[in-house]
Amino acid sequence: MTPSPRTKRRSALPLPLADQTVLSFRFTPSPRGARLARRLACCQMDAWGRHHGIPAHDAVELIVAELANNAVTHGRVPGRDAELRLSREDGGGVRVEVSDARGERLPETRDAGTGEEGGRGLLLVAALAKEWGTAPRPGAPGKTVWAVVPAEPVRG
Repeated sequence: MTPSPRTKRRSALPLPLADQTVLSFRFTPSPRGARLARRLACCQMDAWGRHHGIPAHDAVELIVAELANNAVTHGRVPGRDAELRLSREDGGGVRVEVSDARGERLPETRDAGTGEEGGRGLLLVAALAKEWGTAPRPGAPGKTVWAVVPAEPVRG
């Protein structure tokens, strides 16, 4: 019996496991792909014992949502995937990385006006993360935007 393409696709998704220290997942640069990246990050945080309502979980969820959305909105190149990578750090922190194919479009924080709908996402990332930045995408054209979420919340 030949498995259906739908079954194959499901099995291609990485499984969130408690004992893995790194989760890597390529997603289509689309709103659906960004939602899937956010959901998978939440599942991995749960597997690591940081459940919904814990500051580190909620910070990772918001950061992944923002960075994945930015990759879809500003980093999309037809035919090229974006990538999410979560890794546990010593001391209990989590490093979030989202890569896209547009290396020439680096993110920058800006002070959005009151009438603007967007432009505040990276300020949110900066407020929730211990540190954040950009780097060239390893092994492919583009960039990686990363943020480190500490085990304890950042105090402002």
